[in-house]
Amino acid sequence: MEDALYNKLSNDRISSRQIDELIGLARGLVADGIVNQAEVEFLQKWLIANAGVSDAPLLGTLYRRVREILADGVVDDEEKTELLDTLNRFSNRDFELGETLKATTLPLCTPAPALSFEARIYCFTGTFNYGQRKHCEAAVTERGASAGGLTQKTNVLVIGTYVTDSWKHSSFGTKILNAVEYRRKGLPISIVSEEHWVRHLV
Repeated sequence: MEDALYNKLSNDRISSRQIDELIGLARGLVADGIVNQAEVEFLQKWLIANAGVSDAPLLGTLYRRVREILADGVVDDEEKTELLDTLNRFSNRDFELGETLKATTLPLCTPAPALSFEARIYCFTGTFNYGQRKHCEAAVTERGASAGGLTQKTNVLVIGTYVTDSWKHSSFGTKILNAVEYRRKGLPISIVSEEHWVRHLV
């Protein structure tokens, strides 16, 4: 029993130290406001070296995201923007990155509507647990929908799980506010959470 407690406390200390180290690393990577391919590859190496000795969900989440970004060997501009946003929030100790946001501040439709895909137009914004935005878009196009930027013809705006309370000031806040304005004008656009959208993919 004492050994188990000692091991848990020891592991907790390791995780805490790794989180602090990763915060420092993230701050260094985002200091100039851009993330390049070499920096993403360096981050992946750090995560590989550290993920095996920690069960911190933050490390696992970030590692999976970086692995997806590097899967095709190229970090495109959209991926750089998403990762920069993620690292910025992480470096500011925004630990909601590892948890599903309590959606109280988001302008989601209440009650959440039933979703369909055939001939529907989807838009995705934020950072997704499901994968990169292109993976989310592929999931709906495979089911007969189309996906792209937000327009007045968009039927559904899906907001990624990893959205913080300060979403209005984030890079994707404008898209959410525009969707709210479209809805206010009577356009038939639904604003839903990633969690709700995923439930309709079965």
